[in-house]
Amino acid sequence: MTGAAIIGAAETARVGRIPDQSVLGLNVEAGVRALADALVSVSEVDGIAGAFDPRQVAHELGIRPRWVDGTNVGGCSFLLHVRHAAAAIRAGYANTVLITHGESGRSRVGTPPRPPDPASLTGQFEEPYGARAPFTRFTLPALRYMKTYGLSHEELASVPVAQRQWASRNPRALLRDPLTVEDVLAAPLVAYPFHKPEVCVVTDGGGALVVTSARRAGDRAVRVLGAGESVDSPLVAELAEPLGSAAARRAADDAFAEAGVDRSDVDHVMCYDAFAHLPIIGLEALGLLKPGEAGGFVAAGHTAPGGRLPVNTNGGGLSYTHTGMYGMFAIQESVRQLRGEAAAQVSDVELSAVLGFGGMYTAAAVLVLGRQ
Repeated sequence: MTGAAIIGAAETARVGRIPDQSVLGLNVEAGVRALADALVSVSEVDGIAGAFDPRQVAHELGIRPRWVDGTNVGGCSFLLHVRHAAAAIRAGYANTVLITHGESGRSRVGTPPRPPDPASLTGQFEEPYGARAPFTRFTLPALRYMKTYGLSHEELASVPVAQRQWASRNPRALLRDPLTVEDVLAAPLVAYPFHKPEVCVVTDGGGALVVTSARRAGDRAVRVLGAGESVDSPLVAELAEPLGSAAARRAADDAFAEAGVDRSDVDHVMCYDAFAHLPIIGLEALGLLKPGEAGGFVAAGHTAPGGRLPVNTNGGGLSYTHTGMYGMFAIQESVRQLRGEAAAQVSDVELSAVLGFGGMYTAAAVLVLGRQ
């Protein structure tokens, strides 16, 4: 047990298209809302974390931290921040930590295009050959999984279909219209094998968390039972194993070992889903299903409303929101489900697993969260 708890969790008032907000503004708004949710004043916060410059966020909010974490390994960074905050609290480096996220992924307010980095490995060995945009890299592990385990296009398409069913119950979701497997397969190809509904939406928005010690937490708190993190090769062509799940498996093993719970006890999952194959690979990397089982499991409706293992109940990055770094929103939904406050609430959620990927498989992190 980490001894830490999430006592505040909130997203920006709007997600989707927010052309009147800067990245800093989104971080600050999310932070203010999370502190209000936690009933914590700025003066009580002595730790700050975020993938966007935490110095600027601390300055704007008037926080004078004695512990700072600016880790940025891509979309799962916020899961690492929770783990690092729990460790800092346990060590006495901080008592109350604010973790913020804000990103103008759609409107690009104050967000210039990222130029290639010729000094990096990817800048030397992949980007010059066209492997730059995320959809140009995620295709390789997806195709390898399809070849290895016989995953069909229909099974892959069942992932956005299941998540659209959840999104239809979430008023904040960007995409809520009904979706069928036939609709997915008839949609334009973005990069083989991904059709448009199998690729995440692009949005603006943000979220924030307040983490403190479990002993100081109240009834609405969510316990951080276990956490894990790892990294893989920055080159998709040189992943430790071609499915891209090695780092996620290591993170999951550490998270469940620390939590001291059995994987069969998990009754809710949030899995990073920039592309449709990630929940399939993720369910297996978490150890919740055996290799090759997840495609049929999703296609049979087990992750959709009424299924035996609800997955991505906010609609996920495929239908709800995806600012570019989705991990914060996955944590937010797990917190809502454990509090009983979600738009598409699942009955009696006691244990939620959150899996995040970052930087196109270069990093992964897992949180195991439970009721206080």
